[in-house]
Amino acid sequence: MRECASCRGQVEERYRFCPWCAAPLRVKLVELFPPHPLVDGDASKALRVSRYLAEEKERRHVRFSVWNAGGQTPRAQAAVSITEEEAARLSAFLTERVDASEAETLV
Repeated sequence: MRECASCRGQVEERYRFCPWCAAPLRVKLVELFPPHPLVDGDASKALRVSRYLAEEKERRHVRFSVWNAGGQTPRAQAAVSITEEEAARLSAFLTERVDASEAETLV
């Protein structure tokens, strides 16, 4: 159980909103990224990245989910959450400029 920051009522972890005062229990930022247009088989997919904000540092995290809209209803196929520290490491990895001739590859 955790405490609602708004009304101080006790709330189970599974709730997104406080059942006592209706305050949101988690705040997040969400971005949706379309697939690369030249990669076969990815046309119906997207990457959704959610950044969960919280007062308590241990509750903050970044969640990645792969969505597929190939059926009637878009659905998450897989998801993984990482810590803010790992998100910073991923950011550095993605922003680093590497010349393809210098890149190490696995054979």
